[in-house]
Amino acid sequence: KLAAEFPSEDIFLMTASPVIKAVTNFKQVSKTLEEFDVEEQPSFLLEKQYPNIRVIQSGVKQLKSDEHKIYTEDGKEYIYEKLCLCAGAKPKLIVDGNPYVLGIRDTDSAQAFQKNLAQAERIVVVGNGGIALELVYEIQGCEVIWAIKDKAIGNTFFDAGAAEFLLPKLTAESQEAPIECKRTKYTVEGSEEKGRLTGACDKLGSALGPDWHEGLHLKGTKEFSHKVHIEILCEVKKIHLQQEFIQLQRTSLTFPKGEKNVEADEVLWPVYVELTNGNIYGCNFIVSATGVVPNVEPFLNGNNFAVGEDGGLKVDKHMQTSLPDVYAAGDICTAAWEPSPVWHQMRLWTQARQMGWYAAKCMAADALGESIDMDFSFELFAHITKFFNYKVVVLGKYNAQGLGSDHELILRCTKGREYVKVVMQNGRMMGAVLIGETDLEETFENLILNQMDLSAYGEDLLNPDIDIEDYFD
Repeated sequence: KLAAEFPSEDIFLMTASPVIKAVTNFKQVSKTLEEFDVEEQPSFLLEKQYPNIRVIQSGVKQLKSDEHKIYTEDGKEYIYEKLCLCAGAKPKLIVDGNPYVLGIRDTDSAQAFQKNLAQAERIVVVGNGGIALELVYEIQGCEVIWAIKDKAIGNTFFDAGAAEFLLPKLTAESQEAPIECKRTKYTVEGSEEKGRLTGACDKLGSALGPDWHEGLHLKGTKEFSHKVHIEILCEVKKIHLQQEFIQLQRTSLTFPKGEKNVEADEVLWPVYVELTNGNIYGCNFIVSATGVVPNVEPFLNGNNFAVGEDGGLKVDKHMQTSLPDVYAAGDICTAAWEPSPVWHQMRLWTQARQMGWYAAKCMAADALGESIDMDFSFELFAHITKFFNYKVVVLGKYNAQGLGSDHELILRCTKGREYVKVVMQNGRMMGAVLIGETDLEETFENLILNQMDLSAYGEDLLNPDIDIEDYFD
């Protein structure tokens, strides 16, 4: 976006990764909903497309904002007029430095994970967001103990009702043939030979795209497909290596076969997970899918950034940090403006793309001394994704975020086909969750945006015999 705004200026893209992520197959589904794939491409493709862009492959060692200088790890320094920090986030690991704990956030860690899974008979997955959901669904031939701190699965995106709707898919033995993956992958010459440390998370890869698991062969050693046991309302209390566990003289459990069936495990596992509910399970390794923390490390030293509670760099409604000429976008930043009543920040690909595009517009407006309005994409939270092979659309305050107790939910559910939930407050639609091919996203988007009073319709709003789309066309 910057290259297009300033065709005669030099634009440097600094990245620690040899590939860049490109948005491909972009499709505007509705006013605020967009679908796209994320593809890794060699950086020269970008330089070819925009002659004024130079990709500098090096990590950043230090930012000296008072001097408008960036120092890179390869010993060079660069002077900037304007700077936008888009360094994303890194996985929030349950413990650091344990070889049996893998974080998944980027393409490299996904590869390390796949290598380990091929030899695995049982793994423990910790976390309840999008990556954990996808992972647990995709893994076959391996016992999965899934530890979640909530009552229901997928709590970042759903409520308990939607979780119930999805659960049968998790226990189904056979799976539909996976759809062919469109993403192409570029490996980096020479990086294979160096022998990556299993799950090395210190080297920051680039974050995974929304369909990251499609090209991977996620299969363990066993012959069955799904075998998932969910431990709810618990977290990891401690992780014991095999020797420590033997010295503890405690009992670990076999894979639970039924509610009452709790047997001691005779097998010795490389690592053991003790949960806060007292249960101990042995496994081959642990996947930490417990969210991300903004990757602010290299920039804080010597700079007086205002930092949000979640650790991100605070940005105002023009994506500007508290330092002059320094902007931030995507996972690294924390939206510190007064948001629209139906928008909230979530560290997702869609928002990173919107923020990056809007930050470039703001940098351009600032450089040219023009004023700029807030981008429309921040009017309504809207995200489209896929879970368990269902299309999933979440809009507005879909989980009644911040609405207090003063709201009501209307539900419609057809087992195995669709799940529709709307969040209502004072007769107005504030949010919605749509799972399956409901074709309601555009109608609901409009109803949330125009805040029309719907109290006259009551529960008929979701009556399957009423064609609501035609009604509110």
